[in-house]
Order: sequence, then structure tokens, then C-alpha cells
Amino acid sequence: MGPEAKLYQKLRRNIKDISWIRIENISSLGTPDLLGYNNSGHFFTLELKVTKGNKVKISPHQIAFHVKHPKNTFILVETLGPRFSKLSQFFLIPGSRVRELAACGLSKLDACSLTLEACGLKLQNLN
Repeated sequence: MGPEAKLYQKLRRNIKDISWIRIENISSLGTPDLLGYNNSGHFFTLELKVTKGNKVKISPHQIAFHVKHPKNTFILVETLGPRFSKLSQFFLIPGSRVRELAACGLSKLDACSLTLEACGLKLQNLN
């Protein structure tokens, strides 16, 4: 199982108030990994990324998707490796900031590091 699949499993185990639908789409490149539906009745998309450093690999198709759909789209980045603590850190980035994330990585983005549960609360409170 790859790192993003493991991240998806963590989401499912820890954020149960959101209905998660895994999107397996090879015909439309750049489509995010997950469609979420919260208790307030709002849909959103979530792209999953795992990195061992500051840089986050985002394809041009993924950038194009988030540029075209800047509202209710998010990128969840889990950081692993020696630059970060032994515990995972999570960054929830709005899709509208995908260009900055691709160009500058996490350090220059001034992204907020959260627990997985806090990321879930932010998504649960979308309206």
C-alpha cells in the first residue's frame, strides 16, 4: 500500500463525521483523490499528498483542476521524514493556493500545521 493510500486509511479511521468517496479516475487527469460530504450537506474535494521534505509534488493537471475549481477544494499534505518530528504533521491547504504550494513548498506558504482531527473539524464546518 502506497503512502497516499495509507493516508486515506488514516482519514477514514479518524474522521468519521465526513462521508468519504474515493475517486479512481484515469480518464480525467488531475481529479482529486477524494470527494467528501459533511453533515452540513456540503461537498468538497481533497487531494492527498505525502512528502518527506518541504517540496510537494503536484502535477500540472492537478494544478489546473484547482485553478479551475478554487472553492471547496483542498490539498491535505502529510509530512514524514527527518525534517519533521517523528509524528506526522498535517497541512490543509485551500485549492486556491495550489500554485503557491507547487512553487514554494510548505515552508514559504505559511500553512497551518494541524492534527488530522483538526483538519477534519475544518472540513466538517464548511458551509
